[in-house]
Amino acid sequence: MANPLPPSPDTFKIPESVLVLIYTPEQDVLLIRRTDWGTWQSVTGSKDHPEESWLDTAIREVQEETGIDALHTSCQLQDWELENVYDIYPAWRWRYAPEVSRNTERVFGLCVPQRLPVVLSPREHTEAQWLPWHAAADQCFSPSNAEAILMLPRFLASSSP
Repeated sequence: MANPLPPSPDTFKIPESVLVLIYTPEQDVLLIRRTDWGTWQSVTGSKDHPEESWLDTAIREVQEETGIDALHTSCQLQDWELENVYDIYPAWRWRYAPEVSRNTERVFGLCVPQRLPVVLSPREHTEAQWLPWHAAADQCFSPSNAEAILMLPRFLASSSP
């Protein structure tokens, strides 16, 4: 895939992003397919500005990528307090400042009451699917995304009364 014009220093991506795993009480997981590479993933996205909190980034990205209101009373957004630090794939490094090669990703879980319909951003994603958690982990391109999905049963067990 050819890179568009390089970003200016004012538009470089911030190397801090969120991964939001959207799931139901039955442990079905929402995956969305990227337009650029065709790979399946959970909601992801970078901070819009350095001062944006992890929580605000997660809420915004869920809304932008799925149309789901993470603050709705029927939803439960939880910061899993996990951070992944990884090398940015060379194919995407042009989006960041020249000295940036690593990204920090904060992991969140968003429990929704049932499989909800989603409204995708056609610029970013082409389709969505709900899968049982183990099948969703197998579909993910990103190792950190698959790992987060595989942790879902443990997070649900630790948050049960």
